Amino acid sequence: MKKYAIIVAGGKGTRMGANLPKQFVLLNDKPLLYYSISTFLKAYDDIQIILVLPPDYMDTGKQVIDKYFNGDKIIIAAGGSTRFQSVKNGLEKVEEESIVFVHDAVRCLLSTALIHRCYEKALETGSAIPVIPSRDSLRLISPEGNETLDRNRVMLVQTPQTFESKILLPAFQVEYNDSFTDEATVVESYGYQLSLVEGEDANIKITTPEDMVIAENILNRRQT
Repeated sequence: MKKYAIIVAGGKGTRMGANLPKQFVLLNDKPLLYYSISTFLKAYDDIQIILVLPPDYMDTGKQVIDKYFNGDKIIIAAGGSTRFQSVKNGLEKVEEESIVFVHDAVRCLLSTALIHRCYEKALETGSAIPVIPSRDSLRLISPEGNETLDRNRVMLVQTPQTFESKILLPAFQVEYNDSFTDEATVVESYGYQLSLVEGEDANIKITTPEDMVIAENILNRRQT
């Protein structure tokens, strides 16, 4: 089946404290989004990348593509004011029935094995949401105070969140709601049950300078 990877790089990343949006910050001399794009292209020869970028940085993204990749496999879409709108803009480039991955560009350390797991599960069930267990104790805050949660029943959600296009595209025709924090919440609100797959501890979302240090260590270990 046709495969699309919508790589969402539409944010500004203000917590990184850099002059550029964090998806363009260099990790081992390459921009963060390079690694996400590269891994998807390695995973499947027939995949089409849809790279969603801030409107003000589309030329910068084009420069990255021209420097490192075959531009025929990468389409650029403009990001929106919310993640929901950015993904919706990317989905407008999906032209046929397919499996669609939606991935945060700054989760740049994902593996091809994770991509393959998500694809196979989505083929089987229609969806695949990568998750990892929580290792920390958890507490639920309420107006009455707080209480402990059983961490064995809580999973931390990652990307790429993966769906059959016939599920994802109609789900994104609904009106935006503040509760939509990712694609899974959109699809769930549309009435679908979600399937979970095993995520990866190294598949971190880079948000702060400290995360960059962790990512550099992981990348260097892989290369050696």
